[in-house]
Amino acid sequence: MRQRTRDRVAADDPVRSSSPEPDRRRRLQTWIGVAARAACLILALGVISTVLLYPPAAALACPQCYGFESARQNVYVEALASAAEKCRALAAIDAGREQVSRFFGSQIREPRILICVHQACYQKIGSGSSSGMALSDVGLFLSPRGATEVIAVHELSHIALHVRLGWVKTARRAIPQWFDEGLAVVVSNDPRYLAPPSAADRCLIFSTEALPTGRGEWIENAASRDLYAKAACRVWRWLESHQGSAGALRLIERVSRGEDFDHVLNENPGS
Repeated sequence: MRQRTRDRVAADDPVRSSSPEPDRRRRLQTWIGVAARAACLILALGVISTVLLYPPAAALACPQCYGFESARQNVYVEALASAAEKCRALAAIDAGREQVSRFFGSQIREPRILICVHQACYQKIGSGSSSGMALSDVGLFLSPRGATEVIAVHELSHIALHVRLGWVKTARRAIPQWFDEGLAVVVSNDPRYLAPPSAADRCLIFSTEALPTGRGEWIENAASRDLYAKAACRVWRWLESHQGSAGALRLIERVSRGEDFDHVLNENPGS
């Protein structure tokens, strides 16, 4: 009798009779909800930070958000461009790709290309006063004065080198900035910094001084046009004694495999 009474009391007591399982499920669902909201907040903060701190990356991710429209696959032109401006820009890209392919071989990867025809557009994506800018091996920006064959070749040369070198070694500047820039000048045959291809010596300025190895250092000193001419001269003379594009491709491949740039650069051409 006493045992049945205790059983009835236990059955009527919600604390004693309830299972802990529902409580655990509710707590788990609460924590999942908190974690999901936190993840969304972190993602939103990341997007906002990218837009505010590095607009070029945001523009590459969403060209339409920055006033571009698709002109063909992976090529976007400012929506305010006239038909003639768009035609000239696309012609420059086509000619640039062809010239880069002649030096580097077939393109391994096509970057996303954004072309501005007004300076306000270029300022909006945060590319400063440059004529063009390559973002590692994924993106290329051209300013109103940069939508020319020479500038397109210059920037596409950067992309071609970076693709072959690999993202990590590009970020670490395994091939220094002066060589990267000098090679781009040579590939583009930029008349501002090199004599014509028919000249016996294409160097406009020869220098033995140390040239900037990092991107930041290069940008700080790039206001001097002499810097590009010095880098181009040094690269051109190296190419002349190392089988031109074949030598450059071997250097890039060896550095991509982990060899030291200076060691490869200074190696005897016949070794």
